[in-house]
Amino acid sequence: MSQQHEVQETREGFASKIGFIFAAAGSAIGLGNIWRFPWLVGAYGGAVFLVIYLAIIILVGITMFMGEVTLGRYAQRSNVGAFKKINKSFTWIGGIGLIAGFMILSFYSVVGGWVIYYFLRSLIGFGMTDPALTEQLFSSFISNPISPLIFHTLFMALTIWICYNGVKDGIEKYSNIMMPALLAIVIILAIRALMLPGAAEGLKFYLVPDLSKLTAQTALAALGQVFFSLSLGMGSILTYGSYLGKKESIPQVSLIVPLMDTIIAFFAGLIIFPAVFSYGFEPSSGPGLTFVTLPAVFSEMPLGQLFGGAFFFLLFLAALTSAISLLEPIIAYMIEEHNWNRKKASLTIGGVIFIVGVFASLSMGPLSGFKIAHLVFFDQLDWVSNNLLLPLGGMLTALFISWLWGTQNALNEVTNDGLLKFELGNFWANVMLKYIAPALVFIVFITGLGIF
Repeated sequence: MSQQHEVQETREGFASKIGFIFAAAGSAIGLGNIWRFPWLVGAYGGAVFLVIYLAIIILVGITMFMGEVTLGRYAQRSNVGAFKKINKSFTWIGGIGLIAGFMILSFYSVVGGWVIYYFLRSLIGFGMTDPALTEQLFSSFISNPISPLIFHTLFMALTIWICYNGVKDGIEKYSNIMMPALLAIVIILAIRALMLPGAAEGLKFYLVPDLSKLTAQTALAALGQVFFSLSLGMGSILTYGSYLGKKESIPQVSLIVPLMDTIIAFFAGLIIFPAVFSYGFEPSSGPGLTFVTLPAVFSEMPLGQLFGGAFFFLLFLAALTSAISLLEPIIAYMIEEHNWNRKKASLTIGGVIFIVGVFASLSMGPLSGFKIAHLVFFDQLDWVSNNLLLPLGGMLTALFISWLWGTQNALNEVTNDGLLKFELGNFWANVMLKYIAPALVFIVFITGLGIF
């Protein structure tokens, strides 16, 4: 008890509400918004995907985000400690999130390295207007045994450094700079894209729904994107919630952060689709939309080096803020449950993740012949974390809060024992969190397993 009491007394926290908002937004806003969201929109029918995505943000995203913040702030513990404090028998639910975060960061940092390379390359200029050539550039880079490792090392070192410096001097300080910069860059790029000749066709594809393209797969893809984009089920938001002051309004921050997340994703679409249609590229080209199509677009665009550099710098900021939120829950766990100091936890855990990331990077090249269930190591990390651990962790967290901890306890935390008003409290806790959100997440889970 004395050790736990000591942790409680010396626990770090955010200095301000805006610090929490920018840090949590940094967690939510990542490659999923600027890289994954646009290619899913392109692959699943354009505006109809966008409409369903927005509906699910309201139905599931805000509900579950608020649940994780509430549990974290009540417990004043990181992911594992929060479950342990309420019911030790369910500590393992928090463990699912930690494992998921570890696995995701192991390959996410590799992709973060790719982004740094593309940022530097964009400053020189791609000089390629043919997507076939940009695809060859991408393939030859990621399969190289050395170059991606250099950038993976740089990206992981930056992530460790920020977490090493703590909550106020590290995470909050850098998020307060990076998130406004990210928002400014994405708005400027969107305005530039909308000024391109032929941009109207891209806007029509993106903003005017074609209901004939509405399928069950479209809805499931949108649900999955909301879930992964908001960092739900991996302990990041729960841990950040534990750093939130008691006087802050949980409903307010739980509305602002998903809103910021959605705005960035929406503007990413405004950047990509007018540009893609303006230059006659294919919007449904899949995950390569960013790394293959956009370099060709920037090569044709006036001031393409400037706008290309700005775009990939934006992507780098988004990737870095998300990487921080993946590492922090594991660091917080080692500090609270194993009495490590922050410096030891940051360097040790970050170092292990870096090493796993080396194998993930090499699996795209020299180790590409080593496969498990037809997937290379990089894709294995992606599949297990995103299709198995995150939906499972998110669904169980919602059920734990509403059925085991209890909706009244959750409402007491949200309202600060009645000091704050929350008109939709009963509907949020007893309908959305208890039934609707877990049911919809369950659909993602069983779909990810290929049951249906």
